[in-house]
Amino acid sequence: MTGSQFKYLFTPLQLGPIAVSNRIVFSAHLTNYATQDGLPSAQHAAYYEARAEGGAGLIITEEHSVHPTDWPYEKMIHAFRPEVVTGYKQITEAVHRHGVPILAQINHNGGQASSMYTRLPLWAPSAVPDPLFREVPKAVNQDEIDQIIRAYAEIAERCVLGGFDGIELQCSHSSIVRGFLSPATNKRTDQYGGPLENRARLLHQIVEAVRAAIGPDKALGVRLCGDELIEHGTTIDEAVAVAKELESRGANSSDSRIDYINTSIGVATASLFMIEASMHIPPEYAMFIPSAIRAEIDLPVIGVGRFKDPLQADRALANGHADLIGVVRGQIADAQFAAKARAGRAEETRLCLSCNQECVGRMGLNRWLGCIENPVTGKEAVEASTRSGSRRSNTSRGAKLRLVVVGGGPAGLQAAVSGSQNGLAVTLLEATEQLGGQVRLAASVPNRAEFGDMIRNLVAEARRFGVDLQLNSRGTLDAVARLNPEAVIVATGATPNRPWWAPAEATNIVDVVHVLSGAANPEGSVVVIDDLGFHQATSTAELLADRGCTVEIITKGMVVGQDLGITLDMETWWLRASRKGIVQTTDRVAMGYANQELALLHHPTGTNETRSPDWIVLATPPSPADQLYFELKEPASTGKWLLRRIGDCVAPRRAHSAVVEGHRAVSEIADALGLVGAG
Repeated sequence: MTGSQFKYLFTPLQLGPIAVSNRIVFSAHLTNYATQDGLPSAQHAAYYEARAEGGAGLIITEEHSVHPTDWPYEKMIHAFRPEVVTGYKQITEAVHRHGVPILAQINHNGGQASSMYTRLPLWAPSAVPDPLFREVPKAVNQDEIDQIIRAYAEIAERCVLGGFDGIELQCSHSSIVRGFLSPATNKRTDQYGGPLENRARLLHQIVEAVRAAIGPDKALGVRLCGDELIEHGTTIDEAVAVAKELESRGANSSDSRIDYINTSIGVATASLFMIEASMHIPPEYAMFIPSAIRAEIDLPVIGVGRFKDPLQADRALANGHADLIGVVRGQIADAQFAAKARAGRAEETRLCLSCNQECVGRMGLNRWLGCIENPVTGKEAVEASTRSGSRRSNTSRGAKLRLVVVGGGPAGLQAAVSGSQNGLAVTLLEATEQLGGQVRLAASVPNRAEFGDMIRNLVAEARRFGVDLQLNSRGTLDAVARLNPEAVIVATGATPNRPWWAPAEATNIVDVVHVLSGAANPEGSVVVIDDLGFHQATSTAELLADRGCTVEIITKGMVVGQDLGITLDMETWWLRASRKGIVQTTDRVAMGYANQELALLHHPTGTNETRSPDWIVLATPPSPADQLYFELKEPASTGKWLLRRIGDCVAPRRAHSAVVEGHRAVSEIADALGLVGAG
């Protein structure tokens, strides 16, 4: 499908004083790219520039804090510091080089924050503690409300000074303004509490102050939550009413004019799993919000909600749900999302998996944002510096230098793609008839099928860049030597490892790999041992429950699948597990298996228990399959070839490590060979 075949996606639109060339918005989201002292960084500029160069119609930055009482996470942009202007100019100049407008989102998180960094009480409309941070905030008085309003205006003016084309007010999922709008958190009895007219008063006062600060020539938008998904929270009817009032006030007075409405769903610290929905939530799940608002107002409306591909976004526009579409994770995974669609190359897009592992998950661990599929995301500034270095071209030597990659999982495939992009002639040897490794098995579970997009994306890129993919070709020392490579990358993965307590003769004890591959077919009662704390145990448990097995998951941890919370999959797992009758048992350690009985230790109390299942399925740590690497190491030591090993054959981990190491290994080889990389 060419860009011209998208009926609406690449049509221009006017947002007040600014024009956007298409309807694809890189909406606001946290990055953790700020410096330790709260200033914008060179990585911010490189990150946003990559999406501008990639064709986004509009970029809206992550939130900037307007007041010293608001510091909810460590590396937040402190817009209340005048020094931010230098970083702002670096960001806006980088984006403007590509003719793309960029807005700054400004915010005060109110009670949805922590006093860890400020050592000051949180400010909120009422003394209602947030369920995540659990701090009782201070109910702001009139003087403090006036401070907040002035702060928004001052910061908006500073953003304009820094070159931004306008301002977006975050009044949605994590904001003191949302706190005032919501009956769940606003218990006031003064002019800011009670009926919606009063609860919206702060919003209208901030709009007026910001408009006065930025003038008529800059855009001003408001992001509203359409449904908080909490008890007594804001619902779509009130959100529509607020949007109508915002438009009406702007029509009656230019001092209150806004230029668009952005939307969201959920509360960031109570129903976050619906804001940054994983693959378990259907695409376009939040479209009822912009659709309802757009039906009642004439202002342009931005819709969001797990948009993975441009066709899906164009369809939402065609159906009248929104005027613009926010695509965040889709452009995190592929900065060229918009450009590829416009050029008729949408099939080349690295589709987002909605796995949340390296974007949302890393943020939850207080690390900078990355992407499980895209090893460059989060390192744009570093990559740009590397590409500007002095390497020589491979083609100047005549025949291309050869790289052999052994293993066709995510690590090997990424290495093959990166190798081709760096000008190497790449041959990939895969012992089986299918590419994908452990990811292919993980995606075989119905509710994890989208995870398979990782392999589909990589295989498509490998073929497009001319990688010689040899299936049913076992990598051996002789096989590698026959290809006469200059470099070899070993990505042979890992193999199941039977834990000490499981006797070898017990044929009813199998690994999740055996179940997912079809090598074992448990029936009857099944115990799944979860020692990994991620999708391996829970996905397999669901698969077995769907087949009619009676399933109990046992873990030594305090929670089954404890890392599902990091990727926002915990809530939906609990719902599905309850519906399917899966029993979750915690704090038990497997101690042995004999006479058809599994011995368990309840470690908090030291008491012993037993189970007598028909089958035991292991989600336990595997062992690296590193034999080939060590066989290749001796000739490598004599200079026969450069040698690297990556992924699980180094140490079994998750897929993001495999992709990162595949890219990194090729960069190291290219540096060693002195090649110019395509980046």
